Amino acid sequence: MPSGYTSLNEYNLQKYGCKVYKLSINAGFSCPNRDGTLGTRGCIFCSENGSGEFAASGNDILIQLENAKQRVEHKNKSGKYIAYFQSFTNTYAPTEILREKYLKAIQPAYIVGISIATRSDCLGKEVIDLLKEINKIKSVTVELGLQTANEQTAYFIRRGYKNDVYQKAVNDLKAAGIEVVTHIILGLPGETEADMLGTTRFAVEAGTDGVKFHTLYVTRGTDLAEEYQKGAFRCLELDEYADILKKCIALLPRRVVVHRITGDGKKGDLIAPKWTENKKMVLNFLNNALNH
Repeated sequence: MPSGYTSLNEYNLQKYGCKVYKLSINAGFSCPNRDGTLGTRGCIFCSENGSGEFAASGNDILIQLENAKQRVEHKNKSGKYIAYFQSFTNTYAPTEILREKYLKAIQPAYIVGISIATRSDCLGKEVIDLLKEINKIKSVTVELGLQTANEQTAYFIRRGYKNDVYQKAVNDLKAAGIEVVTHIILGLPGETEADMLGTTRFAVEAGTDGVKFHTLYVTRGTDLAEEYQKGAFRCLELDEYADILKKCIALLPRRVVVHRITGDGKKGDLIAPKWTENKKMVLNFLNNALNH
């Protein structure tokens, strides 16, 4: 791993003393961009699974966790895990429902913390107070889908809120002692390298504790797929993505943890870029690029 940035594995070793795996679960939440509050079709790149293609299925959270653990425990010698509320908007419900689900997820002894993917506009005071309460029991991290700091791009992808809403969410979470991870998509339609570097700087200046970098990928059943098939944009090639990723990571201070250096769509639904299908090859390529 390159010495110029802090990887998630390195951070987890410091924090928990061992390697930690994430177990993705679907807690049955909706999203204001899906239920009619802001819209009904979600963000332009979002599938009907709400970015939870790899989450476990089933209604009971404890069963989902156990099933997900069984799939990966052969390669996790530490036996420690983080429950990852991945699908849709995982703070978008009454606080009593949120409390019930969060408390259930931290019940197993093998769960050392929870990671909650949500929107910056779904973090009211009651929710922040609840997260602060849970964080006193087991570690809580909140993942925010900023994607871009370019307001025009944000409108195009139907993010549904302005940049200042993200900034306030980060400030409120950090004031409550909650760690923040920011999702950034590289290669959004119409964006330049300067835009992508600008988004990285914006997230750092806002105070994010970690970053997840994703290449833009197009999956079937999304509005983005329709735009792609019309030839409205192209996806980044692997070497282009690696070059931009390296420049973005160079902007990060050591305190900001790199949680992910790429993303991948669900095989069978992926339209482009096809190079993301070979995850091992991609990771090897990217790590080599970051080291040179």
